[in-house]
Amino acid sequence: MKPRTPLIPAELEPEETGSAQTELTSNLEQNELIFRHIFQNCSDIQYRKVELEGNKERLVLFFSTLVDEQVVEEHILKPLIANSLDLEHANPKPDDQVITASTVKSTPNVQEIVKQVLNGYAAVLPSDNDSAMLVKASGSKQRSLEEPSSEPVIRGPRDGFIENIATNMGLLRNRLKTPKLKLESFTLGEFTQTQVIMAYVDGIASEALIEEVRERVSRIKMDGILDSGYVEEFIEDMPYSPFPQIHSSERPDVVAAELLEGRIAILVDNTPFVLVVPMTLWTGLQASEDYYVRWPIATFVRWIRFLFIFIAIFAPPLYVAVTTFHQEMIPTNLVLSIASAREAVPFPALIEALLMEIIFEALREAGIRLPKQIGQAVSIVGALVIGQSAVQAGIISAPVVIIVSITGIAAFTIPRYSFGNGIRLLRFPMLFLAGTLGLYGIVLGFLGIVLHVTSLRSFGINYFTPITFNNLKDVLMRAPIWAKTNRPHIAGVNRQVREPAGQKPSPARRNPSSGRLPE
Repeated sequence: MKPRTPLIPAELEPEETGSAQTELTSNLEQNELIFRHIFQNCSDIQYRKVELEGNKERLVLFFSTLVDEQVVEEHILKPLIANSLDLEHANPKPDDQVITASTVKSTPNVQEIVKQVLNGYAAVLPSDNDSAMLVKASGSKQRSLEEPSSEPVIRGPRDGFIENIATNMGLLRNRLKTPKLKLESFTLGEFTQTQVIMAYVDGIASEALIEEVRERVSRIKMDGILDSGYVEEFIEDMPYSPFPQIHSSERPDVVAAELLEGRIAILVDNTPFVLVVPMTLWTGLQASEDYYVRWPIATFVRWIRFLFIFIAIFAPPLYVAVTTFHQEMIPTNLVLSIASAREAVPFPALIEALLMEIIFEALREAGIRLPKQIGQAVSIVGALVIGQSAVQAGIISAPVVIIVSITGIAAFTIPRYSFGNGIRLLRFPMLFLAGTLGLYGIVLGFLGIVLHVTSLRSFGINYFTPITFNNLKDVLMRAPIWAKTNRPHIAGVNRQVREPAGQKPSPARRNPSSGRLPE
């Protein structure tokens, strides 16, 4: 008798399973061949067959590299075998009553089974049914929760997001214990099948904003999403601007606070950086610790940041402009001192400043990329050896070294890394303007920056928002928590009132006659 050739649908070629809509059959052997064909040359796929009473069988398939094999053994294989050996009952229990895992679902769709098996599920295929059971058994290694290295604080929570999106969702749930916290799921990336979560608080976030984010995320088409930076570049408003229009954070407390202000968070699997939209200019200058220390200190530090952001952009251009075109503006003793320091330098001030800025950026980049111990050594070598040697050799003058060093420190005071990158980038065109047009060039550059920032939008919200009297409580100053009765007017939030007024603390007044505290 000629053996029967197993039927494998042509559309189930491995590279085409992403678009096939084939259903399982009631023939277990044929179903097994389908998956063996799909997962051919995948050495980490495992097939475990369990024989039951009445010539029935179950095929359990999973990736050993994606699941916790102890979960598969304890919650799937052992219960199935025990159920088949339970001779007291003539009819064995259904599989969904036997498997003890917490997350179980069934589907007859081959594409869905392939997708979930690649997400760490184990599939249980029966011989008497055309629907498979998917059991969550993911057990890939993940690092423990620790303080984010990019957003350290002295006072505040110490936990941060990690690369596991389920853990990150749990961190948000731990802070926002309300059913109004909504977590909508998307799957992006043809090959990576990356899970993306849109988080918002229902009733606070604007419906228009929710729909806009949902539409922008849904239209992303790409072969792979490996980090939230991929998503950010697809959904931002103006991709050619040096300023980020989407805020990213590794801190759950920051994201939870943003959600309570009506913003929307986008979590991407395999990355600890969570995107938050919309973003304003002021978001880039606010640190999470501003809200954990007393408000006068937070306001003072915030003004220090405002001062240093101007120094970070304009200090080198002002030095170049004044020493090149406007020496009469400098006191005589200072101009003589600068002239003496620059006497042996063969380059004009513009070239001198550019050289030092490029060296500084190179040292900074090397310090970040190298291992921590070597990075510190590179910084010391750069600061002491190269800087001092360059001055002694007459290549660069000492005033430029001082100016660029202060500028570097000023850039590090910006709490948001992506926002600080934009500020660093602006220094170079400003240097060219100062070196060619003097103070007129700096004024033109400043006007260009202001015009550009005021024209920016982040998901329809003006980048310069909010400049109103009520919203200045959290812009130019950090008002006390009890005084911030309303949410920021940025995204058309539904519930403007955040807390009732009149909660200013004060010592209880004693009754003048009895001397007792009021009851």
